[in-house]
Formats: sequence, C-alpha cells, structure tokens
Amino acid sequence: MIRFHLKCDQDHAFESWFQSGEAYDKLAASGMVSCAMCGSTKISKSMMAPAVSTSTSVTPPKPSAAMLAELRKRVESASEYVGSKFVREARDMHDGLVPERPIYGEAKPHEAKKLLEDGIPVLPLPFMPSKKTN
Repeated sequence: MIRFHLKCDQDHAFESWFQSGEAYDKLAASGMVSCAMCGSTKISKSMMAPAVSTSTSVTPPKPSAAMLAELRKRVESASEYVGSKFVREARDMHDGLVPERPIYGEAKPHEAKKLLEDGIPVLPLPFMPSKKTN
C-alpha cells in the first residue's frame, strides 16, 4: 500500500491510500479518484516526503461527519451498488468479462485482500453502504 498526497484543480489538498502507484494511475485515468471536498476528478499528486518513523505516536485526523456524508452521497450517486456480488463483479471487470463501471458493495476482508493481491484495485469505504437492494 502507498499513500499519496493529492490535490484537485480547485487547490484542495488531501491524502489517499492505493495498492500501488500503478493502481492510482489506473483509477485516476478512469475518473475514479475525486476530491472529497468538491468532487473534482482533475487530481494530481503533490510533493511528498517519505514517511519517517518517530518515537512519538501521531494520530491522523478523523474525517468530519459532513465529509463522510458528502463522500457517501458521491459514491452512491456515481456508482452502482452490487452488494455481495462485489468481488465477482470487480474480478469480472478486471478480467474484461464485463464492461468497467464504478461499483461499490461488500466483501469479506480475506476476499478484498485477495483482490488486491491479484492486482485488482479496490478501496474500503469509511461507511457501510445504505443501499441494501441486491
């Protein structure tokens, strides 16, 4: 996993984790990386320094409820909920068996790990899907 410092064309800065640099490039090229503040998909990597371990524990800031609500709204309006079929759909899209499209759904941790190990870029959502029509 790699963390990138990103910036949108509206100058909003944010961070996100990706399986690899290649996974980021693929997601960004398909418009699936967007700014949580304004929704822009015109994203670029910002200058980053390597992570350095210190003896002091640093707690990352928690996203606000408003930010999570906005992220949920964007994900649910721009993606198809596939529920428990998420793993199969993601793998079928990666293998070219079905057309690529933005999806979200549910996967067990070991299933998500296997997708990542197989080079299929997936990200966990910081909320449970509200649509349960599968």
